Amino acid sequence: MTGKASEYDAIVSLVKDHEKWFSESLPLVASENVASRGVREVLSSDLGQRYAEGWPGERVYAGCKYIDKIELAAIDLARRLFKAEFADVRPVSGACANLAVYSTISNPGDTMMALSIPNGGHISAGKKEFSGTAGLVHGLEIEYFAFDRENMTIDVDGTKKRLRSLKAQGKAPKIVMFGGSLILFPQPVQEIAEEAEGIGAVPCYDAAHVAGLIAGGQFQDPLREGAHLMSFSTHKTLFGPQGGVIVGKRRYADGIKKAVFPGTSSNHHLHNVAGKALTFTEFLKYGKLYAKDVVTNASVLAESLAELGENVIGESKGYTRSHQVALDVTKYGDGGVVEKKLESMNIIANRQLLPGDLQAGRHYTNPGGIRLGVAEITRLGMDKADMREVADILHQALATNKTVIVRKRVADLRKDHQHVAYAFDKSDAYFYERA
Repeated sequence: MTGKASEYDAIVSLVKDHEKWFSESLPLVASENVASRGVREVLSSDLGQRYAEGWPGERVYAGCKYIDKIELAAIDLARRLFKAEFADVRPVSGACANLAVYSTISNPGDTMMALSIPNGGHISAGKKEFSGTAGLVHGLEIEYFAFDRENMTIDVDGTKKRLRSLKAQGKAPKIVMFGGSLILFPQPVQEIAEEAEGIGAVPCYDAAHVAGLIAGGQFQDPLREGAHLMSFSTHKTLFGPQGGVIVGKRRYADGIKKAVFPGTSSNHHLHNVAGKALTFTEFLKYGKLYAKDVVTNASVLAESLAELGENVIGESKGYTRSHQVALDVTKYGDGGVVEKKLESMNIIANRQLLPGDLQAGRHYTNPGGIRLGVAEITRLGMDKADMREVADILHQALATNKTVIVRKRVADLRKDHQHVAYAFDKSDAYFYERA
């Protein structure tokens, strides 16, 4: 048989179609970013076919002479970037990193405190009845932080009261997990950590979304504010390959190592480890400027949308200090309808549960909000002037049905933003279609 199967060509064509579409769209999903060409090339290296179960120097497989050196370099870079005593770069996702943390410092049936999903929590810290990782996979009972809706952050006094109440009931949490999925402002880690430790809980921080902002000195510094462990994704405000990392105090190292392997993974995607290492080098060089520009862009986008009459969440605190902007879109229907409408106009965003949605009878398929992220468009070189144009395009997309006009405005804006910035090489952001 000669030639390629038609199915092969069809799949390659779909990949090319995807990259062409994204090169002409506004990528505003807060959990996404674009890696540099160097990182993307190492992801296609031979490392992706190899196995290296275990810790460097303690592998189950042979053939790891260079793999060990790459992983040790990644560990050292991660420790430097986050000023941590210990780092494990093997988790294959942020959710798996969280699961390894849970497994290290708690047992099934223990209690963990985290944000509820409508208040910004992530499903990896969710209850079993919601198919959350913490409850469904590790068997944790979940209690929620008290939450200040007006200021979109954890209520310190209310949370301390809940911690004391849970202790009195014999349900003292083993873990207090800060961080989350919708995270507009730094959280009161320092204010709550001592109270948590006093009842026997370990303060931790899920920095999946804001790890790049933390590394760049533009958000908060959980490990200096009282968190013992910090887990995060490597592909959101850290502009690397999809994966996870855990950093923190050395006392947890042995437990984390075992929880990652063999506890929650077998082989740990060695091409991604190399990609993480390259990303950390980029971030050590460019991360402070990138993080500063991300926060600035998010603030300008939020303020511009508010000036145009959109209902931007978090007004009392200046809308945002992260890469995210949250909109209440109930005047246009619901977040599910708006998400589809924006996608039809080549604006890629995601629907978002907001505080009060469940009480109002809304669900994750039809929430009241839309979440916007500027991490990727900032890495594509967009600045404050571009954010004002993005806001105007979004306002027109939300308030009208001028699909053709909006698509053209999006495409025109993207013409000059096709390359990855904040990297050692100026490379195309979407290049598979030219391969």
